[in-house]
Amino acid sequence: MAIDGLIILDNSGRAIIQSGFRSKPLAYPLLHIDAFNTAVAKSRRAGDIEPVIYVPAYNVAESPSACCHVECADIRILCPVSDDGDPLFAFSFIRTFVDILYEYFGTPSAATLKDNFDVVYQLLEETLDSSGQPLTTSPNALRDIVLPPSLLSKLLSVAGANLTSAINAGSSIGGPFSSPIPWRKAGLRYTSNEIYFDMVEDLKAIVNKHGTTLSSSVWGRMETNCKLSGTPDCLLSFTNPHVITDCAFHPCVRLQRWKRDSSLSFVPPDGHFTLAEYRFTPSASATTARFTNPNAPTVSSRENIPLPFLVKANVEFAESSVSFEFKLTSRMPSHTLDNVVVEMFLGDGATGVKGSTSRGDGGNAGLRGSDGSNSVTGSWTFDSRKTAVRWEISQALPSSVWLLRGSYSCLNGVPRPAHALQIRFDIASYTFSALKVDQLKVTGENYKPYKGVRGRSSGSIEWRW
Repeated sequence: MAIDGLIILDNSGRAIIQSGFRSKPLAYPLLHIDAFNTAVAKSRRAGDIEPVIYVPAYNVAESPSACCHVECADIRILCPVSDDGDPLFAFSFIRTFVDILYEYFGTPSAATLKDNFDVVYQLLEETLDSSGQPLTTSPNALRDIVLPPSLLSKLLSVAGANLTSAINAGSSIGGPFSSPIPWRKAGLRYTSNEIYFDMVEDLKAIVNKHGTTLSSSVWGRMETNCKLSGTPDCLLSFTNPHVITDCAFHPCVRLQRWKRDSSLSFVPPDGHFTLAEYRFTPSASATTARFTNPNAPTVSSRENIPLPFLVKANVEFAESSVSFEFKLTSRMPSHTLDNVVVEMFLGDGATGVKGSTSRGDGGNAGLRGSDGSNSVTGSWTFDSRKTAVRWEISQALPSSVWLLRGSYSCLNGVPRPAHALQIRFDIASYTFSALKVDQLKVTGENYKPYKGVRGRSSGSIEWRW
């Protein structure tokens, strides 16, 4: 199983850089670029493009192929696969390559990749070999081979100097792959030794018009930032490890120790990495224990997670117009919902959109017209390109109530809005699983590091009405 290569496009569909495609004809990557741009031109909205696009063969001697693509900031990464290649394998490699771009450039953009063309091309060559198999994908190992971009490295490159060779020649650490541990460099030294853990969880759910959760899932990951000298050995234990399941670990984790007592024993990589990924499934007896509202509906299914808010929708249809009212109530007893965004597709031909936002039972007046903004009552906008209403609440305090009222008409006669709201939100210092770290022991080195643990959550919910 192999993939054919990678192609990076800008937001206009033009290629920025691509792999060598040594085993394919010269026209092969152009076919995939053309197939993707054709799919974009035919789609009504950007989200309508299928993640895997069928690409027909350009002559009878070749076989059809598929184009897997992922959007990242203002670029699009294409991954052609042919023969018996698995698209999931392609998507996994794209995700790994995107993580590498974030490690090297922060937030990658078309301008950044063009300015660092040589670095990106080296990364393509080092991460994927000529046969389509992933080669070196560990950021720590790649930094020894491909120097991260900096002003000094660019100046030396122009002057004809090889900074990587110069550093390795004057250092006792050695060159690339000199460490016996593949994911960690040898001889690391920090003046301040510290390690931080972020428990990041993402909720995805679908709710029907009666407010009953049809499906819900929480996937989490332990993002780690390690700045420890030498070769430390870490042991991370939890007070309630039973709340997580379907775990996937970084190669540094010793699996036998996890199977024995659900503790994570590992020699950490240097810098940012994902220590583990997991899924949270609550027990039926404790699904609503973390919410204080006794009148809130309970969740009887083991697979459902209590949602942090309630939504009530009232939509009335006329011959060629629609009036709507949405009420969002926070169920969080002590945490604030941040960056709440509610979107509803109004249908083709929607025009004359009017609305107002308010708090509570409407005591705070909102703004009316084609756009509304108020830090107290929230804000709303109409996206004419998507023909969708976007309702934004920067901070929804615990147990607060928010309302959006509005109306619009339809040029095409009968209005056909989407019968669902797409809701996104963030919660700081909170996790749905309530996974708690008991202690972190660091052995093998003669220092006491600073340790930090925090949690944050986000969610994406389809609320039908």
